[in-house]
Amino acid sequence: MTSDILVAIGGVGLFLLGMLILTDGLKELAGNRLRQFLIRFTSTPTRGAVAGALTTAAIQSSSATTVTAVGFVSAGLLTFSHSIGIIFGANIGTTITGWMVAIIGFKLELGAMAMVLLPVGVLMRFFGSRRVKQVGWVIAGFSILFLGIETMQQGLASFEGTITPATFPQDTWLGRLQLVGIGVAITLVTQSSSAGVATALVALNAGAISLPQAAALVIGMDIGTTFTAALATIGGATETRRTGYAHVVYNMMTGTFAFLMLGPYIALAEWWVPTSGEGNAELTLVAFHTLFNFAGVMLALPFAGPFARLMIRLVPERGPQLLRRLDDQLLKDPPAAIDASAATARDIAIALIVVLMRQLRPADHTPPGTAHLQSLVNAIRSTRHFLERTKSNPEDGETYHRHLATLHALDHLTRLAHRCSQAERIERLQDEHRLRRLSHVLHGACEALLAAPQDTAHEARFARLRELVRDQRRRYRFVTVQAAASRRIDADTTLWRMDGIRWLHRVTYHLWRIVHHLAIAHPAHSPAERRVRKSDAQHH
Repeated sequence: MTSDILVAIGGVGLFLLGMLILTDGLKELAGNRLRQFLIRFTSTPTRGAVAGALTTAAIQSSSATTVTAVGFVSAGLLTFSHSIGIIFGANIGTTITGWMVAIIGFKLELGAMAMVLLPVGVLMRFFGSRRVKQVGWVIAGFSILFLGIETMQQGLASFEGTITPATFPQDTWLGRLQLVGIGVAITLVTQSSSAGVATALVALNAGAISLPQAAALVIGMDIGTTFTAALATIGGATETRRTGYAHVVYNMMTGTFAFLMLGPYIALAEWWVPTSGEGNAELTLVAFHTLFNFAGVMLALPFAGPFARLMIRLVPERGPQLLRRLDDQLLKDPPAAIDASAATARDIAIALIVVLMRQLRPADHTPPGTAHLQSLVNAIRSTRHFLERTKSNPEDGETYHRHLATLHALDHLTRLAHRCSQAERIERLQDEHRLRRLSHVLHGACEALLAAPQDTAHEARFARLRELVRDQRRRYRFVTVQAAASRRIDADTTLWRMDGIRWLHRVTYHLWRIVHHLAIAHPAHSPAERRVRKSDAQHH
């Protein structure tokens, strides 16, 4: 008996491993397309729910969908209320695994075929091209998943007649509550509601539990996922904590609703299942799982806005404002971590440009203190440290290029901050009319950038300004040297004027490159736009 228990546990492990490999393969295969789909399709909470369901069904991972949504909110691409829709929809997407197990695992019995497909998938992973490798990994994950189901069936088959529905709490209100608690415990152990649902399906198929007992277990498994979400919020940034709490509250509400509708549903199922053919109890169970998640979304969507506002009130902002987007929970999903880093770099750039404008027009603004500038330098360092812990490689395509672009932007922000710390050099720009005029032109370009940060014309504007200042630097240097040679100005004046035009040139260059690299790093830009900018970057 002990060996049979170990076989069943091993089957659960194989299922979890198969889910992990399948999810990784599907994510690699989907690439950046699903992220672009989420950004462009999620304009309302309802559309977000549809997008969340489709994305989760496509990659077989609600946690990956949720982390992506958090990254988009952190990057300012989605509002929190829109991301709530994605979270709601992800719950529907997770039910696809149950349908796969019930239809393919039990109806078609693919265990033998999986044994053949597994080495094919592994060989494709080892020896194929990039796309073939991805498909091979999906096939391998799919095969291991169904091998896990078959192994679970083998392990539980020996308990037929020994473990029966009478072994578990009976179908009473108290018994159902106890089964919900067992479902929660199973999810806490496996850290996967999909694995729990698959286990319930196998146990139902083996006759170890009845349909009402399996349904109560599934409710508990759905609620159990909230504990994982709650644990993930500990020490997390604001958006992660809001998302985690929203997930907990929503799943608790959905679980309560499912518990109340369990009685009527089972009454209907007991009339239908005995007349519908062998094996359809499993389909009835996954239909229940889908139905109560779908009903929960339909009931919650009209209140997505107030629900989001409630979460915002319950979880206020904390910590440094500029670093509010950076969350270690995002590091498990590099594209989402890069979204947050790029958005933080944009925030720092705007704050630094405000400092620069105040220095260029001291008569119009109060010059910033050194403490404020140092806080920006610290924010740049923290963002770079966060980004250095984010993993990407050239095979990741757009993710890798966005990663590099954000690092380049942070490098130029560091250099710009250093230029802004040179207060004496900046002050002397006002002492000569040509330097003063160029500094006013630079001030105007910065002002235009702050007025419309999303305007795509800024990069070309700063490129032209950089060329203008570069040409002026050559002419101004010639004129200044002539004035010094004819003794119209002294040596000290010559030095600070040459230094001033050089300072303006370097600052305009850094601003141009910051705008350029942040445009590449922006997740909403199409791959075609990034290719144009990367081609331009290779020439500088």
